[in-house]
Amino acid sequence: MSEQATTTGPLPAVGYLKLPEGGEPYLEGSKCKECGSVYLGTRTNCSKCSGRDTVEAFKLSNKGKLYSYCIVHRSFPGIDVPYISAIVDLDGGGTVKGNLIDVDPDPDKIQFDMAVDVVYKDALGRKDRDGNSYISYFFQPAG
Repeated sequence: MSEQATTTGPLPAVGYLKLPEGGEPYLEGSKCKECGSVYLGTRTNCSKCSGRDTVEAFKLSNKGKLYSYCIVHRSFPGIDVPYISAIVDLDGGGTVKGNLIDVDPDPDKIQFDMAVDVVYKDALGRKDRDGNSYISYFFQPAG
């Protein structure tokens, strides 16, 4: 097991998931200072207004609305199915793909534009070869 696994705790599953020491996890995007466009992850240039070096880091909202979803019935070995893969438009800008949890994978139980919260949880209990665990983000119905 690596030294990192024993001293730092869980790691973020993706680069745009930030885990500040002593703070709450959040998703980080980029926001253009010229036109206000918001993107997931780090950028330096804006693809909407073509601004160069006009984009700065931006903390994305933990609230949004379900834009689209797919109920997945076949996946990689070891992944429990069915699950709901979702695309969410976050309040204040940004569109994110992730899994919708705490909802039955039944189209009658899922509503487009339903309010959702971004929650941060263990990434399915898996560890890498160094013993590191990971934190990921999920969507759940707003409550």
